[in-house]
Amino acid sequence: MQLRPYQQEAKEAILAQWLQGIQRTLLVLPTGTGKTIVFSKLIEDCVRDGNRVLVLAHRGELLDQAADKLAQATGLGCAIEKAEETCIGSWYRVVVGSVQSLMREKRLKRFSPDYFDNIIVDEAHHCISDSYQRVLAYFKNAKVLGVTATPDRGDMRNLGEYFETLAYEYTLPKAIKEGFLSPIKALTIPLKLDLTNVGIQAGDFRANDLGTALEPYLHQIADEMVAHCSDRKTVVFLPLIKTSQKFRDILNQKGMRAAEVNGESPDRAQILSDFDKGRYDVLCNSMLLTEGWDCPSVDCIVVLRPTKIRSLYSQMVGRGTRLYPDKDHLLLLDFLWHTERHELCRPAHLICENEDVAQKMTENIEAAGIPLDIEEAEAQASQDVVSSREEALATILREMRTRKRKLVDPLQFEMSIQAEDLANYKPAFGWEAAPPSAKQVEALEKRGIFAGEIDNAGKASLLLDRLYKRQSEGLTTPKQIRLLEGKGFQHVGAWQFDDARKLIDRIAGNGWRVPYDINPIEYNPAKMQRLEVIE
Repeated sequence: MQLRPYQQEAKEAILAQWLQGIQRTLLVLPTGTGKTIVFSKLIEDCVRDGNRVLVLAHRGELLDQAADKLAQATGLGCAIEKAEETCIGSWYRVVVGSVQSLMREKRLKRFSPDYFDNIIVDEAHHCISDSYQRVLAYFKNAKVLGVTATPDRGDMRNLGEYFETLAYEYTLPKAIKEGFLSPIKALTIPLKLDLTNVGIQAGDFRANDLGTALEPYLHQIADEMVAHCSDRKTVVFLPLIKTSQKFRDILNQKGMRAAEVNGESPDRAQILSDFDKGRYDVLCNSMLLTEGWDCPSVDCIVVLRPTKIRSLYSQMVGRGTRLYPDKDHLLLLDFLWHTERHELCRPAHLICENEDVAQKMTENIEAAGIPLDIEEAEAQASQDVVSSREEALATILREMRTRKRKLVDPLQFEMSIQAEDLANYKPAFGWEAAPPSAKQVEALEKRGIFAGEIDNAGKASLLLDRLYKRQSEGLTTPKQIRLLEGKGFQHVGAWQFDDARKLIDRIAGNGWRVPYDINPIEYNPAKMQRLEVIE
């Protein structure tokens, strides 16, 4: 099986981390981009080197899926470690193991602590739990890869308690842009659902309270689905089994062909098969289908289980992002959840890390009244937020002009190049949170950045990477940005180095005053070049 370019890059990045002595690293791939294929090919390399590998997961479906994909992608067979099955005595070099089985001390003691050379943790956002940590601590010398679709730095900071680095990340927007996932259109339904009395349990909304809060609105929600989803293949996520079953009945009463599955359904496999074959239009479930189930023809997702956890929200939406013939986009229905807790996940949080952009994007989607492509909506929201910051930037620049410092304030640099990822960066891993190294400080100041305002190594590393990239692309330096924006020029971070150099030479030749025929606020070097060509 041939790996896609990003999958090959991911595999090589993981191996590079392990070779550098990093023992615990992460791979972030959106749902539907083939994470199981990537770690199957990685396992193939490990086995070729004579290593023994454990694939660790918390559900039987994930273990079965891993075993199947491993066989398809590499031809390798594997032993099973769950319930009554054991890998002890097997000649297979790969073991798929249930964390519920392996966490038991009696089970673990069957193995020597160095039995496994490599451990793959599927759905790694679960691995902070005690059960996973017990297994990982026992095999403490193994090199560990965690694989997850978690989309934001908030979840990453939790994972950073255990993992040392992020080896590779492939984002949802990039996957859509490169044609590997379906575009997503979000539609806000103007139906306000009151969550003010819903409690919090284990960091998220309490399922029982959600079920109670949702009950009065089920008929109205069903009417909205009839209006917007009647010609679509839809998966609905609900908080409780009884709520899911009730909603199925309501949908059927309104003329839709709906089915329901849960962990206790004796005919679950048949229902899933019938849905896949088109015998049902809607499949209701109480969070059963968030992991380990694929049906690429799904083209509508309805999230009636509001959550604060972005990884969970991403998993739900991810059930509909796979490509399928004649499927030109996934429709994501978004309801107006009324809550005092602003951390509720909305479609914007699938691709936004900056909360200001996410809030503006959410407002724009709500105001539209029609399905909006989330990438286009994010671009517009980013533009809106940047525009609103212009006045703030002008104030900051006025303050900076009074400073005698020759080096550039990192905030000015970030805002000038419109680097949201830098401006809103927060360290996730231990090494990132440490102070910048002397080498980083020296490199930053050599390139014109005042390092005294940077308090962690992760931010310093990102800044240096951005500076190197800008240099290779022939863009302006921090010192050029500081000088020209100090003279009133706008968005100098987007200029070419040579354009800035020529203008600075003119200003220097004019006694460090802006020439009378140049208006800094309106000056655009690219536009000036076009005018010169025309003349």
